[in-house]
Amino acid sequence: MPKEIILKNNIRELRFFADEMTQKELAQKAGVSRQTVIAIEGGNYSPSLKLAFAIADVFGVPITEAFSYEVKKLRNNLS
Repeated sequence: MPKEIILKNNIRELRFFADEMTQKELAQKAGVSRQTVIAIEGGNYSPSLKLAFAIADVFGVPITEAFSYEVKKLRNNLS
C-alpha cells in the first residue's frame, strides 16, 4: 500500500521559547532566507537534512525536537 510521509516541525514554538526569535533571526543563524524559514515553518517546504540539523542546532535541541514525521497510508483507488 502506498504511503505518504508528512514532515512536521516545531519551529514556531522553538522560536517563541528562544526569546521570541524572529524568522529573520533564525534565517540568518541557519544561513538561509527568511522566505525559506517561512515556507518550512508553514509546512510548504521540506528542508534538506543538513538544514534541518542546522535549525535544530540554532535552538540547541535534538533534531527530533525540531522536526517529526508521520507516515500516512494512502488508499489504493484501483478497482
